[in-house]
Amino acid sequence: MRFVSFDPFRTLRLRDVTYVKPEEFWEHRELLTRAACLLFPDYWQIHALVYGLRARIFPSLASYHLGHDKVEMTRAFRTICPEHVPQTLILPNTAESRQRVLDELPTPFVAKTVKSAQGRGVFLIQNREDWEAYADAHDVLYAQELLGARRDLRLVVIGDEVVGGYWREHAPGHFHNNVSRGGTVSEDPLPVAAIELVTSVARRLGIDHAGFDVMEHDGQLHLLEFNRLFGYSGLQQQKVELAPLIQRYLERLVGPERSLPDPPARKAS
Repeated sequence: MRFVSFDPFRTLRLRDVTYVKPEEFWEHRELLTRAACLLFPDYWQIHALVYGLRARIFPSLASYHLGHDKVEMTRAFRTICPEHVPQTLILPNTAESRQRVLDELPTPFVAKTVKSAQGRGVFLIQNREDWEAYADAHDVLYAQELLGARRDLRLVVIGDEVVGGYWREHAPGHFHNNVSRGGTVSEDPLPVAAIELVTSVARRLGIDHAGFDVMEHDGQLHLLEFNRLFGYSGLQQQKVELAPLIQRYLERLVGPERSLPDPPARKAS
């Protein structure tokens, strides 16, 4: 056993993996400390595993921390590549902030729930009534310009490289491009510039397992967000198998297989 997984679905075809239920991980501390890497823990586990057990995890700690919160994600993007971030306002939910968004962003625009994925928590704001309904349901205001393209790119990062991707197009009359929300996959060629951008951002931030969403608008590439746990359906349509790619990265991450030392003997009480 080299790896311990907390998610049997995402590690189904990996080698040398033992499965532990997330809620039972305290009962397997010796096993966890002897593993070369712990795979796909739940978010609530990561601080105990990384800081308590000094364990290596996959996806990386940066993938968890930045992928968990769109506010932190957007701030990181702004820091390293501001020219590739759509105009975005992140504000406390006050009357002044609500009005500021309407003053600075022309309708329609996009509003997001800070912690969401698969297109859930993404709202098209077409008027003040839509905006007030969104604001009434959120503690933090996250508003972003609507770029207006009918399609975007999903680029998948494993390790330190883009291993696959596809265009996603929304159906006429629909807003979301997500495949899980009715978007369709197009196999048009992937722009080299987009692959290079995502590769650079992922390496700079230390993100090693993510689906990045990129939109091309008026000749400029825009990073929308990334999802640490992304859907597989688009890749499956392209017959891209992630398991061998993850296995290859993990073997490179942990180094050559070696015998692990026996756990220290417990002192007699």
